[in-house]
Amino acid sequence: MARETSSTQSYSEKWYWDDRYTNESDSFDWYQNYSSLSPLINLYLPPHPTHRSLVIGCGNSAFSEGMVDAGYEDVVNIDISSVVIDAMNKKHSDRPQLKYLKMDVRDMKAFEDASFDAVIDKGTLDSILCGSNSRQHSTQMIEEVWRVLKDKGVYILVTIFVVDYVLFYLFNAIIFDFIRDLSYLPDYIWSSQLSASAV
Repeated sequence: MARETSSTQSYSEKWYWDDRYTNESDSFDWYQNYSSLSPLINLYLPPHPTHRSLVIGCGNSAFSEGMVDAGYEDVVNIDISSVVIDAMNKKHSDRPQLKYLKMDVRDMKAFEDASFDAVIDKGTLDSILCGSNSRQHSTQMIEEVWRVLKDKGVYILVTIFVVDYVLFYLFNAIIFDFIRDLSYLPDYIWSSQLSASAV
């Protein structure tokens, strides 16, 4: 099968990201950097020694570095690309507050239930929605996000899609009994505080 790296459908494929990070090693932040999102992050998850955050589809973004610089002490990052995870582990070997793990967001069994205070997603759900079997794969991802969030945990999503479209996939997962707080912000940013109890 030909690899059309220019197609957004490739955004859901591991090979695409391995190829991209092999050829593009400079740090890049999708959609928003930490400084622009910090008011939102601080609102829902102020820095605290016990707070544990998960950044999904981290890539080579400097976002998590910004969080640590701001006082967050436990920021776990996952990505499907072994290329970028190896690079980020080498880059931040001297910063124990940052952890980088190769992992598929649709299968995070390495994490226990209710183990994170926040999950931060800058474009990862978008990438999955670009690919084939998007309904199935997005449901798998959302179920895993819900599973690893603590009760009253926060899922912060930055998306380029229309909010109603994204909400369809969130509710399609049939895992949240309600969304307690929905904040619409500029530049397609929104966040929700989720109940961690199943229907």
